[in-house]
Amino acid sequence: MTWLVVGLGNPGPAYAATRHNVGYMVADVLAGRMGGRFKAHKATRTDVVEGRLAGERVVLGRGRTYMNESGGPVKALASFYGVEPDHVVAIHDELDIPFAALRVKLGGGDNGHNGLKSIRQSLGTGDFYRIRCGIGRPPGRQEIHDFVLKPYSSVERKELDLHLEEAADAVESLVSQGLEKTQSAFNR
Repeated sequence: MTWLVVGLGNPGPAYAATRHNVGYMVADVLAGRMGGRFKAHKATRTDVVEGRLAGERVVLGRGRTYMNESGGPVKALASFYGVEPDHVVAIHDELDIPFAALRVKLGGGDNGHNGLKSIRQSLGTGDFYRIRCGIGRPPGRQEIHDFVLKPYSSVERKELDLHLEEAADAVESLVSQGLEKTQSAFNR
């Protein structure tokens, strides 16, 4: 059975280092572990790496659309590779989790996250896995939109690489050992 692992984010250098692109960043770590490089997948408006991760067949994807349009490319990849929603993993930023914390879950709502909302609508279900990478809430009265589209702070950048590696570890655990063991190891 093939797994579809999708890092959510916005394309282009202007967004590359922002909190909203943590899914893309984790996907980059996973691509390195798979020994591959992202290549354009013409039929789906995505970039993909195909290979093995933790002994499992994985298609790793990153949409070339903006976050709020993630569903179309995810559905297109799932259809192209014959992957059912119960083998789709979305890696995304999460405001309601402190920076550098992780939560792994199956299903649920979108909690105001437009990328998840788009995927739910396109797949026709919310029953897909999520690797929720904590970014915390904006300080003071800063608008959420501004907060997620700004780069990590200098203090956060010191911990970011470790956070990305841990999120990649969680993906590997999920596809090879299942949800329960992964939640026990990573949800704190």
